[in-house]
Amino acid sequence: MASKTDSNAPQGTAPKTAVVVLVAISICHLLNDVIQSLILAIYPMLKTSLALDFAQIGFITFTFQATASVLQPLVGYLTDRYPTPYSLVVGMGSSLLGLILIAFASTYVEVLAGAALIGMGSSVFHPESSRVARLASGGRHSTAQAVFQVGGNFGTALGPLLAAFIVIPYGQTSIAWFSVVALLGMVLLTGVGGWYGKALKLPSVSHDERTAIAELSRREVAKSIALLVTLTFSKHFYLVSITSFYIFYLIHTFDLPVQTAQLYLFLFLGSVAAGTVIGGPIGDRIGTRRVIWWSILGVLPFTLALPYVGLLGTAILSVIIGLILASAHPAIIVYAQSLLPGRVGMVAGLFFGLAFGIAGIGAWLLGRLADATSITFVYHVCAFLPAIGLLAAFLPEMTKPKPRRPQKKPR
Repeated sequence: MASKTDSNAPQGTAPKTAVVVLVAISICHLLNDVIQSLILAIYPMLKTSLALDFAQIGFITFTFQATASVLQPLVGYLTDRYPTPYSLVVGMGSSLLGLILIAFASTYVEVLAGAALIGMGSSVFHPESSRVARLASGGRHSTAQAVFQVGGNFGTALGPLLAAFIVIPYGQTSIAWFSVVALLGMVLLTGVGGWYGKALKLPSVSHDERTAIAELSRREVAKSIALLVTLTFSKHFYLVSITSFYIFYLIHTFDLPVQTAQLYLFLFLGSVAAGTVIGGPIGDRIGTRRVIWWSILGVLPFTLALPYVGLLGTAILSVIIGLILASAHPAIIVYAQSLLPGRVGMVAGLFFGLAFGIAGIGAWLLGRLADATSITFVYHVCAFLPAIGLLAAFLPEMTKPKPRRPQKKPR
């Protein structure tokens, strides 16, 4: 069976890919991120019902993202030392409580408390699930990471649709209906936790990776991690300008109704999911460094053009941007995990947490900027962020091309 692996496999021998486990953890990621995306998708409703300004909207994102970002590296560090397979169930339970609290929140403080609980759930889910994906990868780390992450992308993309067709028509309390999503996630994660507990002794670093790491000094590793942090900043600061404010930009610029704007956001988030799927196998084939370089810098011409086109052009460019930019995140996680073997959870927690933290701070700052200027000006400023992708040129190559087999001479 695909889910069986050999815990006594020698170093450098990759176990078989546990397909069932990868699919299960990807589905759980979808369910987890559906819950998260509902927060973003109901911003227009909360803005009206609680009379919030853009800065307060941004601070909701900041609360959720900051809670997750602060705790994720700590959770990853602790679980590297003391693996806790069933902590995934506890994390989903925290998200369930946050979901119910937001559903019945009548004050801004209650909304912030619910967002914090969902952030705490994510702080447990992401580093531990990333470790499960690596253990189940069979040596195809980028592909496994992409399969894991695409579940989250689809979950995020579903949020606006669910908000448009369920939450907005039926009101804020209808969010409580999605507690079924969290309960289903807890059931699946119980099964994943059982497999995870048996698979902890699997080798996670290949012979080629060990050779490449041995050639790097500690200073080079530290510099590479710093570069990856900077590239993560570039990617997620730009993404939050769309996930938090794209609906408002479409309403303001093209006078769209809220439900129609939600569909355009879904289109963008769907392209992010597709880009993640595409980027994983490409990273395994050509190397994660090349994917990072191409995806972050390659999106620059399209972000620069976005503020100057009409509605159709905005929709097309948003899809292109989502496809290209999304391919970087699995590559960044896998590249960083290769730099720090044995720290899979901490690295995943650091970069997922960093992504959340940057997004939270970015949402708050961009909200303040939008209040002071305009939502259109925000998109003019953020268009230049992908230029930071030039720094990818300084990352060391971690994978070397395989030598060709010598051809036999004809007799």
